[in-house]
Amino acid sequence: MADRTILDMFRLDGRVAIVTGASSGLGAVFARALAEAGADVALGARRADRLTDTQQAVEAAGRRAIAVRTDVSVPEDCQALVDATMGEFGRVDILVNNAGIGTAAPATRETPEQFRQVIDVNLNGCYWMAQACGRVMQPGSSIVNISSVLGLTTAGLPQAAYAASKAGLIGLTRDLAQQWTGRKGIRVNALAPGFFTSEMTDQYPEGYLESQLERVLVGRKGDPDELAAALVFLVSDAGGYVTGTTIPVEGGMLTS
Repeated sequence: MADRTILDMFRLDGRVAIVTGASSGLGAVFARALAEAGADVALGARRADRLTDTQQAVEAAGRRAIAVRTDVSVPEDCQALVDATMGEFGRVDILVNNAGIGTAAPATRETPEQFRQVIDVNLNGCYWMAQACGRVMQPGSSIVNISSVLGLTTAGLPQAAYAASKAGLIGLTRDLAQQWTGRKGIRVNALAPGFFTSEMTDQYPEGYLESQLERVLVGRKGDPDELAAALVFLVSDAGGYVTGTTIPVEGGMLTS
């Protein structure tokens, strides 16, 4: 449309988004931001009882929401979330693969179960969700995988499983974009956040964040809304010429 403004390109009116890991932290911020931009939102999380606040935030922004208990490491749960979204809204335009867990076990002591669980949620779960969405998404749809700066660098903690899963997610992003952008019209990108306040950062050892902030050119932790703004760019028409890439949002940490 000739009269469409730049800001209009960021609007998501009439679109439907799925956000995993939406019960708290960044997932809740993402869901609210998508609703503020105009999207209806399907919320998935293992702790379904904790989705109420997020659902209310979406509805307070004037949009519709549903909440579905979802363990992304279970392919059937992923399919059920997509089926529920299609049943309620009739479409899926946006997937935000945000569900994730982390460990900080030294590599010689990390158990096979610990390692497998992280990979199963952070990497496999994103694939099952993308796979289920890819079957119903129409041209113009968008997937954003939430990777991490730890998929691109190290940061002083023993996080082999987490780093491996997030680096794997970057590779998965490239390949799905290659498979689906030209053939299906589905753009696939990743965000690589640096340090943002979340349940995961709450578990860091005392003094750890302060020690790492020396590497961050901006000199502070990120505001979750800054990450959400990057997400809205990627899933909206504003990001329509971006696919197969990973955008770091890390305050310059990767320059050090």
